[in-house]
Amino acid sequence: MDWINYHHLLYFYIIGREGSIAKACKQLHLTQPTLSAQLRALEEYLGERLFLRSGRSLVLTEMGRLVYRYAEEIFTLGRELTDTLKGRPSGRPMRFTVGIADAVPKLIAYRLLEPAQRLEPPVHLVCHEGKPSQLLTELVMHGLDLVLADHPAGFDNKVRVYSHLLGECSIAIFGTPSLAKRYQKKFPASLEGAPFLMPTPGNNLRRTLDLWFESHAIHPRLAGEIEDSALLKVFGAGAAGLFAAPRAIAKDIQQQYGVCSIGTLDGAIERYYAISAERKLANPAVLAISGSARGELFV
Repeated sequence: MDWINYHHLLYFYIIGREGSIAKACKQLHLTQPTLSAQLRALEEYLGERLFLRSGRSLVLTEMGRLVYRYAEEIFTLGRELTDTLKGRPSGRPMRFTVGIADAVPKLIAYRLLEPAQRLEPPVHLVCHEGKPSQLLTELVMHGLDLVLADHPAGFDNKVRVYSHLLGECSIAIFGTPSLAKRYQKKFPASLEGAPFLMPTPGNNLRRTLDLWFESHAIHPRLAGEIEDSALLKVFGAGAAGLFAAPRAIAKDIQQQYGVCSIGTLDGAIERYYAISAERKLANPAVLAISGSARGELFV
């Protein structure tokens, strides 16, 4: 069997944690030439670059981030083994790593994941945000336990994964109190010419909104296009324009951003999915997420 050199992996892990070879040398009591040679040996073994230089610091590549997560898990388990053999209880919670598609609103992600943090024994939650294609690749490579997305994995994906519908909800329109007062009358016809903040093209919510406005012959005035859903709401709270968000988190949005719900777009629906590498959900944290979503959030 072709075994990885765990000394090389440890050196890589310390370099990644410290952010530079110089700092890692002080931790490991090794010279820079020695540590650099060990890192090159690991990269040659893996056939991948693990770091890129950024000024005086080293930044992990995409493969480097994946290897770092495995290394962190390996050496955490090693410390737990040592503690157990010495009779010290580790109390280490179960690690649960989730990838969140960048189009999923932060409040939705929080509401979906929050039940997993109430589990006993406790769960150590790790969240990564990114593009769905990147997250699905990491899911198949076992770098993630679950991916949350606003659309199922397509049939054209080169990776084999399973999409589980968590729930669906209608889309509501929000605005500052002054804007809400102006556009609540004769809603949704009042949206004709209204200043509107949109997600950027390619976003699932943007497609839904474009189709709905087109089918109802309503033409709001584009006040801005913002990729990040949280930043879009901040602009909305600053009266830059009206904006759309899932009705399931309407109360949270109104409390957090000081805006009002103007109305709901009939027939416009947002759906959310848990994507796993297994056909049947079995992880206790995933089951808690699924049960709460279907029984509470998306009722």
